[in-house]
Amino acid sequence: MDSIQRNARAVLLPAIDSLELTDDLKRYFDEGGRSLLLGETRAEYVSRRTSDARRASERAEDFRRLADEVATRANRVLIALDQEPTGIERLHGLAPSFGDRAELLSMPDETIRQRAHVIGRKARELGVGMFLGPVVDVLTGRNPWLHGRTLDTDARQVARITRAFISGVQSAGIVATAKHFPGHHDITGDPAIELADVRGTTEDLLPGFDVFRSAIQAGVRAIMTGPALVPAVDSDFPSSRSKKTIDMLRHDFGFTGIVVSDDIDAVGMLRGLSESETAVAAVNAGADLILLPAGRANEVAMHIVAAVRSGDLPEHRLANAIRNVETNSDALRVQ
Repeated sequence: MDSIQRNARAVLLPAIDSLELTDDLKRYFDEGGRSLLLGETRAEYVSRRTSDARRASERAEDFRRLADEVATRANRVLIALDQEPTGIERLHGLAPSFGDRAELLSMPDETIRQRAHVIGRKARELGVGMFLGPVVDVLTGRNPWLHGRTLDTDARQVARITRAFISGVQSAGIVATAKHFPGHHDITGDPAIELADVRGTTEDLLPGFDVFRSAIQAGVRAIMTGPALVPAVDSDFPSSRSKKTIDMLRHDFGFTGIVVSDDIDAVGMLRGLSESETAVAAVNAGADLILLPAGRANEVAMHIVAAVRSGDLPEHRLANAIRNVETNSDALRVQ
């Protein structure tokens, strides 16, 4: 297998809702895959809570077994999960919680940092290296997509909690991911299941921009772009496949870390493209890790290979993406 085929898999972040490797995922790792998201079911995602059945059945040794199996098949593996200060806590009872939003808002910065550090250490013990969190969107209007997952409507509070959370988990060796750039303060629908646009002008985005700048100043290693169209930034392409958006993040905000796309199968992201075409567009726009359903990983990888060989996707873009992930995750490894 040539380097293009292996590199095409190395920029993917396939998501599973169990702790079992399918034959396709084993092939994905054997042929160059390096990342995996331990996700949740759609029902758990919507309820913002892992199911009672999962809580009763999953044990720490199940996570460690999976991480060990992946490590036998791939080098420099990055296992991610959703562990948000409020909202989705994929580790459920296997790591401490921040409690409800009111409790979190009342916590001093150092208490947040310390608890985040403990959560991060627990995750590291399970073989996890990345959190897709915190959610830092500052809501000022309607947002059914992020309902129950955001920190506060006050940008200063969001920035304060975000900085402490990032400091805590990254001091434990976990890559924190601030999401969802450029911010979704007021949106017309749920981009996971329908076309959705962020309302308003660039001025309406400014409070959220301040939070992302604060996260970058705190040293956040990854930022996830959103799945919706944000016309104030790019009226043509949704954020995760918008070169304008990612260039803004890189150049105007000075972010040098990992850019993670949102789910490429989100309806708000596709807008007439296939999942494979969306993945190529996201990499071309500057994303370093492409979030996708695990069952599509090998098909999408081959589409990326075809795009490189046809000249539609520069080969150096894959190399740069892999280097960004390696640099920013290796820097936080804690033995």
